[in-house]
Amino acid sequence: MGQRDARGPVAVSSQRIGLGVDVHPFAEADMDNGKLLTLGGVTFPGERALRGHSDADVLAHAIADAVLGAAGLGDLGAHFPDTDPRWRGADSLVLLAEVASLAAGAGWRLVNADCTLVGERPKVVGHRQEMIEHLSAAAGGPVHVKATRPEGLGSLGRVEGLACFAIALVEQLPAMEAGS
Repeated sequence: MGQRDARGPVAVSSQRIGLGVDVHPFAEADMDNGKLLTLGGVTFPGERALRGHSDADVLAHAIADAVLGAAGLGDLGAHFPDTDPRWRGADSLVLLAEVASLAAGAGWRLVNADCTLVGERPKVVGHRQEMIEHLSAAAGGPVHVKATRPEGLGSLGRVEGLACFAIALVEQLPAMEAGS
């Protein structure tokens, strides 16, 4: 049965959207301890790593937050707090797969996600398809990846870090699939 508002019963939608945003600074060269830059499950040797509790994959984090928001399940920090040593250095594709599982347990599955990486470097065009494949497999649905440059503006334009914006559409699972 639907909820009510001033006009009467309101149908509960079988689809929802969520927005995810993630930002990480680049690690100082002497502080990354050999850590590699990882984006969408792809490593970029020779590039400065991002600083974060996990592998700091801004693409996977933004998509995970978008899925969690769409499913009404809070945010990434609530499920994988940076105060918990279990998540130190964690592979963010594993976290994204866990988010997909949490969403399924709550009765939702990813229809699709779209994300945009914002930063001057690294250049991702040659790795985009591989990122799409890794992220789609982990999220349990199609993910599209784009990138844009801030053209020298602000901290991202000064190559101090990377940001990602993601939107996800989820749909309600049929009753017999939910929680399985």
